Amino acid sequence: MSLIPDNTCLSQPGESKTAEDPGVIHPESQPYPQPASQQELLQEYTQLRERFQRTTNALASAAHDLKTPLAILNGYIELLQSEKLGPLNERQREVLRDMNSSGQRLQHFIQDFLTFSVLETGELKMQFEQGDMNGCLSEVCRLWSHRFQEKGLALYFLANDKLQPFPFDSAKVQRAVSNFLENAAKFTPAGGTVWLHAEAHMWERRNASKPDVSGERRRQNLAHPNSIRISVSDTGPGIPPEYHLEVFDDFFRLPTNENQSDGMGLGLAIARRLVHGMGGKIWVESEFGAGCKFSFLLPLKPSPMASTRGKSK
Repeated sequence: MSLIPDNTCLSQPGESKTAEDPGVIHPESQPYPQPASQQELLQEYTQLRERFQRTTNALASAAHDLKTPLAILNGYIELLQSEKLGPLNERQREVLRDMNSSGQRLQHFIQDFLTFSVLETGELKMQFEQGDMNGCLSEVCRLWSHRFQEKGLALYFLANDKLQPFPFDSAKVQRAVSNFLENAAKFTPAGGTVWLHAEAHMWERRNASKPDVSGERRRQNLAHPNSIRISVSDTGPGIPPEYHLEVFDDFFRLPTNENQSDGMGLGLAIARRLVHGMGGKIWVESEFGAGCKFSFLLPLKPSPMASTRGKSK
């Protein structure tokens, strides 16, 4: 049952408005502009892309200019912490720890800006080399183990012996997984658990020109896997279903997030671009209050055009 506001004007049965009625609005008197031609739309789109390109380049330039003075500040902080210039009391050590933490966080923001700008302009190229995915992910876990211990979180990764070597960009994979782990470490409360897992997967890509026969495609299972699925699961607060696509957008942060100051909303966006650049697929499975599972697929045989897919359209 709907309620009609008092100030809503409705015609009574039997009433009709004539051309002389001032309440009648003729289509030709509407102030709306005529639809733009295809050429005008293309010109406006080109101008917007150029403006966005200039803005992206300006951000990258500003971030690059901040790297050197920030590195100097961080160097002086580390020098003071080493007490080579003199002993420190406990209060001074605490202040320097806070300064070091803030400096590292700022350095991370700057690196995200630089990575985002390179990915957005399409200048980052993928380097596919034959490698061991287990070794790649083990190295990521080693780098993040200390961070998880500090936060009181358990991080588990068990190597999968069934994974065979295949060509992939190890550095890009590690960056994407690191962004997943950073997200999990940020939002999972102390005492929680994070799992990193990799397995062979049958990526069933549908082809509109060749519809699959019912039942035949399902029988393939993992007899001939064509991809690797990498997942990071956590016991955090979860993400509402309505935000499952938006979390990968540039500069997006959940409106329910209480840690708004901990990031700029670029981590998952960068992971999306990196995965797409390698010809993969990325998504999240989650329910609010029931943790998250971020996953991405990488083809065992990367496409020659894979490196052009990371840039947004």
